[in-house]
Amino acid sequence: MSQFVNHALFGWYPYLCLTVFLVGSVLRFDREQYTWKAGSSQFLRKRQLRWGSNLFHVGVLMIFAGHFVGLLTPIWVFDALGVAHSAKQMLAIVAGGVAGVMCLAGIALLSHRRLADPRIRSTSSFSDTAILLILFAQLLLGLCTIVVSLGHLDGHEMVKFMTWAQGVLTLQTDAWKNVADVHIVFKAHLVLGMTIFLLFPFTRLVHVWSAPVWYLGRRGYQIVRSRKLAEAGR
Repeated sequence: MSQFVNHALFGWYPYLCLTVFLVGSVLRFDREQYTWKAGSSQFLRKRQLRWGSNLFHVGVLMIFAGHFVGLLTPIWVFDALGVAHSAKQMLAIVAGGVAGVMCLAGIALLSHRRLADPRIRSTSSFSDTAILLILFAQLLLGLCTIVVSLGHLDGHEMVKFMTWAQGVLTLQTDAWKNVADVHIVFKAHLVLGMTIFLLFPFTRLVHVWSAPVWYLGRRGYQIVRSRKLAEAGR
């Protein structure tokens, strides 16, 4: 890739994605909560839904936690704890591989359920189906990065991603240079991952904002009303 493309994708694009992610989530939370759902199909293929949902959500939580800690923890913390880069790399490969396979199996079940059953497919919006397929592709790319990482067991490549991610969040203008020469599979994984954040406010992925605060005490059912009716009642 040319320097300009690398700069655009890993220097400017992260800020575009983060801005849309944050602003879009706030606006959607404020104005569009009645759309935080997919077409009701919970009573169709319930067993497949249960297995797919559980595998996907457990796997994705493990992946998110691993990426959050692995990328955003300052390198000096691992050095102070005596954790070698090679050991951290191996932990990421093993734990990430297990979580990735779980998540991939879950989303494969969910995608098959949504696409193979005509009744469920008829109630699915384009965004519901598209985000599932995008997540499926991202998980495949993530598992492919593990294969590439087996050739970099010293952890040097991981340090590049840590430095890049922390540099982006601390507004370092040259952070993109840290990943300019990494393998194309890593670059594709990064770009698609950022694109998911970009698309996040426009899909039902926004329902994750409901979970941390209200999930444990929520009712066993969901009230869904038309937004037009809700505005008419004001």
